[in-house]
Amino acid sequence: MQKNILLIVFIVATQSIFGQNNANTPYSLFGLGVENKTATGGLTGLGNTGIAQSTPYEINIFNPASLGNLLSKSFLYEFGLNGTYSTLETDNISETSNNGNISHIAIAFPVRKNLGLSIGLLPYTKTGYNIDIESPIEGTLDTFTTRITGSGGLNKFFIAAGFQPVKNLSIGVDFSFLFGSIEQESQVFTDSFVSILDQNYYNGVKLKTGFQYKLPNIKNIETTIGGTFELPTSLSGKQTRTSYKTTSAGTEISIEDEVENDLDNFELPKSFGLGLTSKFNNTITTSLDYRKLMWNDTNQQSNSERYTDESIYAFGVEFLPNKNKYNYWSNVKYRFGLNYNTGFLKISNQQIDSYFISAGLGLPMKKNSLNNFNISYSYGKEGTLNNGLIQENFHKITLNLNFVGSWFSQKRID
Repeated sequence: MQKNILLIVFIVATQSIFGQNNANTPYSLFGLGVENKTATGGLTGLGNTGIAQSTPYEINIFNPASLGNLLSKSFLYEFGLNGTYSTLETDNISETSNNGNISHIAIAFPVRKNLGLSIGLLPYTKTGYNIDIESPIEGTLDTFTTRITGSGGLNKFFIAAGFQPVKNLSIGVDFSFLFGSIEQESQVFTDSFVSILDQNYYNGVKLKTGFQYKLPNIKNIETTIGGTFELPTSLSGKQTRTSYKTTSAGTEISIEDEVENDLDNFELPKSFGLGLTSKFNNTITTSLDYRKLMWNDTNQQSNSERYTDESIYAFGVEFLPNKNKYNYWSNVKYRFGLNYNTGFLKISNQQIDSYFISAGLGLPMKKNSLNNFNISYSYGKEGTLNNGLIQENFHKITLNLNFVGSWFSQKRID
């Protein structure tokens, strides 16, 4: 039964991720769109911390070293959904939008003692914008409108492995393949209508390494430190352009028909992350993460924007009452998190930063069960009203289902 459920979820998730729902995120106009802030397990409720988080019952996509701690003969599988309600504001107007999607699907299992493997698929970036630009017609007092719309994004397929070579130390590697397309259409409205459709395809690979080390316990305090490092990578791109013109008489004239061009490579930066997780009396767990992405080294700049180094600060705390297998609520995990991101875009000399606060619950599917239903709520802001820019205020609900099975054990027949 569990295998059938997983197969159905995988098919639905794959179709949903490949056909990503369009968002309305104005800053996705730049680069490859905005990164999806995907987290597995209950880590969304913990402010997207997780570099030093290690549990044998949940998949952690932030640090592959955590896979070295999976239990033997176990099989983990998880999928998640999210929905966002946003308000976009400028100095003069505001509008609302909402979108939802399956956020990820992942499995993990031990290959042998102290060696675990994980495979997953998730949206990596999302693009969604609709912009109208009024321009004067030369030699007249009239204007014409150019409407620019964008949609699509990149997906990420990953294979990760974690190994524990010695007691308390785990190391891991994550190999990811990024692929997808971003579609941009420019429509010019004058006495005739002109449409230019660009489909931009990108692909490339990323490599991330990580470690986790469990420090000696001090007065019932368990502390783990973790670190990650991602190598820089170049995504190659190709463009297919189709354009046509419709005259005032209604005649459609092809200008370009699927003309292919090479795009400049898009450079993703090297990055590193550090994390510290402490567990007090098996009741309260705190997590503190820091990540740095070195966008300055990519030397990318276009029009009025440029890329700048990005720092992410995150904190999370989880409370688990004294476990009582006969009491459901004593097995519920209560979570709270904070996350601040300096952003990597600087537009009109204004850095586009963001933050969110989160709260969540880890709900066992039944008393004393390892299967969990994780729900979290986040409220945050991205952008600013300064210099005529746009500010987005968002509410986000995340649902993650985490199953723990034992598919590699055989039943005995007497």
